[in-house]
Amino acid sequence: MTALLFVLLAIVIAVSIWQVTSILNLKSTIATEKDNNTQGILFAVFGIFFYGLMIFSFWKYSVILLPESASVEGEEYDTLYLITMLLILFVQAVMQFLLFFFAFKYRGIKGRKALFYADSTKLEIIWTVIPTIVLFGLVLYGLTVWNDVMDASTAEEPLIVEIYAKQFQWEARYAGDDNELGLANVRKIKGINTMGVDMTDKNALDDIPTRELHLPKGRKVVFKFRSQDVLHSAFMPHFRAQMNCVPGMVTQFAFTPKLTTEEMRANDKTIAKVAGINKIRAEKGEDPYEFDYLLLCNKICGASHYNMQMKIIVEDEAAFNTWLKDQKTMAQVLQ
Repeated sequence: MTALLFVLLAIVIAVSIWQVTSILNLKSTIATEKDNNTQGILFAVFGIFFYGLMIFSFWKYSVILLPESASVEGEEYDTLYLITMLLILFVQAVMQFLLFFFAFKYRGIKGRKALFYADSTKLEIIWTVIPTIVLFGLVLYGLTVWNDVMDASTAEEPLIVEIYAKQFQWEARYAGDDNELGLANVRKIKGINTMGVDMTDKNALDDIPTRELHLPKGRKVVFKFRSQDVLHSAFMPHFRAQMNCVPGMVTQFAFTPKLTTEEMRANDKTIAKVAGINKIRAEKGEDPYEFDYLLLCNKICGASHYNMQMKIIVEDEAAFNTWLKDQKTMAQVLQ
């Protein structure tokens, strides 16, 4: 693969040198009407190829996109994303068409003179005001969505979970029966107390440490994020959730899971994606892959950044409660 990249790089460099040389040789050449006509036609043909390639890419590679949001709040995010992308694609499609069309329509023809004027106040106002209004609307809408997603103040009895990041591992801590996390600090890390939980705080005694993240479907989950060492980023793509884990402070994010792991495995897009992955794995002689939600690190935090992940299991609340009761509390672990 490395050899192929070097070959491609050599080809690109050779083509660049050839193009520069050709331009220098043409500096004293006057283009004929035939030359202009040829270049105009080539622009039109390339424009058709460009749009064809774009349509093909959307059709061929849409399978790599994420399936529907696995969280209620993620639906708002997806709507914002869709509106933004449709607007960008519309502007891109129109502007690219005009570039290719004008290059063809106004190619140099004998007897045609180019119209030149220094400025146009009307045009300046149009292409300044319209983008300003559109971007202002998008920013305002984005802030509204962000506030809706981040606001957990109206949630009734949310589940409180701490996500603790360190090179190169995730740990989780559930608030116990009091639904309140005990204090913690990196200076308290000692032995098997790997999250630095302050055991002198009575709220910490019933907290539940785990290395696997279980979430109940339909219940708001408030995540508290901490980092032991460097800047990490807790990324749960299927829930459309991401938050930086910053050393020395606690950050927060919240969402409500709406699809269990089993329900997402039965999703048509998930099935198609898993089938594509397993086809590649089969060709390599690897074991088949089964879909799971994952917590990933979305900051390059060191040499093993790529391997920093935690499995997430979403289940109905009864199954979640049964699992949680089987886990040991901090007091039991550290006794």
